[in-house]
Amino acid sequence: MNIKYSLTGFADEIADDLTTQIESLQKLNIHYVEMRGVDGNNLIFHSTDKVKEIRSRLEDAGIALSALGSPLGKIGIDEPFEKHFEAFKRAVEIAHMMKTKNIRMFSFYIPEGKNEVYRAQVFDRMGQFVDYATANDAVLLHENEKGIYGEKAKECRELMDAFAGEHFKAIFDFANFVQAGQDTLEAYELLKDSIAYVHVKDAFAANGNVVPAGMGDGNVASILRRLFESGYEGFLSLEPHLFNFSGFAGLEKGKDAIAEGETKVLSGFEAFSLAHESLLRLLEKM
Repeated sequence: MNIKYSLTGFADEIADDLTTQIESLQKLNIHYVEMRGVDGNNLIFHSTDKVKEIRSRLEDAGIALSALGSPLGKIGIDEPFEKHFEAFKRAVEIAHMMKTKNIRMFSFYIPEGKNEVYRAQVFDRMGQFVDYATANDAVLLHENEKGIYGEKAKECRELMDAFAGEHFKAIFDFANFVQAGQDTLEAYELLKDSIAYVHVKDAFAANGNVVPAGMGDGNVASILRRLFESGYEGFLSLEPHLFNFSGFAGLEKGKDAIAEGETKVLSGFEAFSLAHESLLRLLEKM
């Protein structure tokens, strides 16, 4: 299979400071970053001068942004929206400063079992986001995550049916679906026409623990194959979450299975490298 993709990731899982993030990405020959935290804050909360400095240093290093890893929509549905919407408008401004249109976002934390109660409010807020993004040439990438309105495929599909287009698209996150009790193959079939970006991490259904790509219950290899067969040529974004991984020793010995009883607390770079190597090994098998 002839596959095409661009590799990116959350470098704040390596380190908070920009210098280490850049050095680490260069070591791994990765030329994009999905920037979330950097130098003590989320990118969208830095000053204009600081954003310009970050952009300049990334450009000098040959690294571009694949997306802003913003926390937008990651508040309770009953929390005030006005201040949050101002942060959203600032994020759109910063996205343009950083020469990307892509902004990762969420669909609000909902009290358990209350999706129908808050559905109209969620859609009103999302509609305001999408209208502003449309007017200001930004692309909102909705991430499925446990606890938000769009934690499962059905609700993600509802959001896509209402808003999908040039300015609102789906991120597919394997581990987040597993942790929410959602079958990922079913999720893929429901969302495949809207997927524009992929977060690469896997997880066990039994306990929600995150593991390297292809080693959990996320059907990572099968879904990536289907994506590539459908013509996907977008970003694969590494989000390791592997700081205390109980199979590291087994992987060091070249085993495919996770070795029980062998634990190592990983450094940020070790975790990111492990996620990187696991993904590349999975893709090579294709």
